[in-house]
Amino acid sequence: MIKGSVDSIESMGLVDGPGIRAVIFLTGCKLRCKYCHNPESWVMRDGNYTPEDILKKVLRFKPYFRRNNGGVTFSGGEPLLQSEFLIETCKMLKKEKIHIALDTAGVGVGNYEEILKYVDLIIFDVKHVTNDGYRDLTGGDMKDIYEFLLAANKMNKKFWIRQVVVPGVMDNEEYLVKLNKFLKTNIISTNIEKIEFLPFHTLGKEKYQRMGIEYPLGDIVDMDKSKCIELHERFMEIYNNILNKLSDETDSS
Repeated sequence: MIKGSVDSIESMGLVDGPGIRAVIFLTGCKLRCKYCHNPESWVMRDGNYTPEDILKKVLRFKPYFRRNNGGVTFSGGEPLLQSEFLIETCKMLKKEKIHIALDTAGVGVGNYEEILKYVDLIIFDVKHVTNDGYRDLTGGDMKDIYEFLLAANKMNKKFWIRQVVVPGVMDNEEYLVKLNKFLKTNIISTNIEKIEFLPFHTLGKEKYQRMGIEYPLGDIVDMDKSKCIELHERFMEIYNNILNKLSDETDSS
């Protein structure tokens, strides 16, 4: 019997995809992001839900999210680490014609094309856009995400992009330019429906203390929300200018 390790289920999620969502938080993650606010989800625990369990629970919420073009979002941790459970659960949800979003950093155990057959939207968490920055921030290697992005592009999947903005790391023009280049190089631009900047916050700091883990970002304070909005506006200027330039070049060729 297939069982997945589920940390929690949120019945009325409003920010994890379009409409009202049932959000399934799976445990297990290869990365150790310094700004992670869910360190309790790093270690994969014993399986506690079958795909049938998830379907039964989700169907209770279906009247709510169907009226608002919502659906189900798999988050984590990193849901790609539980590929067998994810695939079987998504198959059942798709039979019920439920919209499925996948909130991921793209670091799993493969089998991506099979998973993505059932996924309508990828919410892709950009950690950093240079090899050194990625390694320093997550402890991982950027090469691990490219297999996932290749599969997603091959299958023409839609994306929402999310970038947590850490003060002193991403809040500068140089990073915005590099982020633009990363997206342009690795994701089909017409498939990017939304780009969001999320201000870094320290709400998870107490969890680290309770778990006896040293908080990696020390005394870094919360990202100013208004500054984050300004950075996003500036990034969109850069992003749209390059898209317009590419369009002009195509028209003239």
